[in-house]
Amino acid sequence: MSDHLSLYRKLYTIRRFEETVLENFPKGVFSGTTHTYLGQEADAVGVLSHLKPEDVVFSNHRCHGHFLAYGGDPQALFAELMGRAGGVCGGRGGSQHLHWRNFYSSGVLGGVAPIAVGVALAEKFKESGAITIVFAGDGTLGEGVLYEALNMASLWSAPVLFVLENNRIAQTTPVNLAVAGEIAARFEAFAIPTRELDSSDVLEIHSVAGAALQAVRAEGAPQALILHTCRFGPHSKGDDTRNPQEIDRMKQTRDPLKVHSSRLNPAERAGLDREIDELIATAFQAALEEPFPDA
Repeated sequence: MSDHLSLYRKLYTIRRFEETVLENFPKGVFSGTTHTYLGQEADAVGVLSHLKPEDVVFSNHRCHGHFLAYGGDPQALFAELMGRAGGVCGGRGGSQHLHWRNFYSSGVLGGVAPIAVGVALAEKFKESGAITIVFAGDGTLGEGVLYEALNMASLWSAPVLFVLENNRIAQTTPVNLAVAGEIAARFEAFAIPTRELDSSDVLEIHSVAGAALQAVRAEGAPQALILHTCRFGPHSKGDDTRNPQEIDRMKQTRDPLKVHSSRLNPAERAGLDREIDELIATAFQAALEEPFPDA
């Protein structure tokens, strides 16, 4: 199916972009820090494949996968990480702070949640039909501003989808040492309908996300989607305290690309891999050759 190929294209584009970032960071070509999306690709692709042009997306520090799934240009993102003038924000936002069209990201943990609610309300008052989607990680569950945003979204019926990506470790703290009780109960306490899925299958995520987004549009009110996922890479560039065997097990059993590639014709997949490998390599080299912005 062409849809399978389209989804795989997005998954593999994110994968090769992030691998290229980690491979080249030690060479000093990137500025600041970075937080890769390796292992979580199916979340962004499954959710954002349902977007309408007027919808607004808010992301966090782990934003590259969301940006690329939204339709962002790999070369512009490479250039932004390098601090080059051709970057998404002219080289001044860096890895965590992006703005392109209706896509916004911030490295302030939980900081985008109330902004997403405010934008959702504004679009509702304008009767534009747009909704907002806000991504957060399990580490954000320790931020009070998230609960203020949930309360306001529920009270004021803001058309926003909260996507909580639980990759089970906040920087180096396992979720069982940081989060008491059930994650879903946090959303349900504010009367926000909640769906929950533990999967790396982009088709499963696509289906559940589609139902959640349809409910937001139909009811003009908030919904929550909890996606239990796996982070293959370190928190940022190299701060990974997990047992390497644990990571290997995740890669063997929970790799979104392995799960989805079984649905593809092997020859078509190989051709697509080569095409994307070349696209990412070309984008990286072109970004390297761009100038730095004027002071």
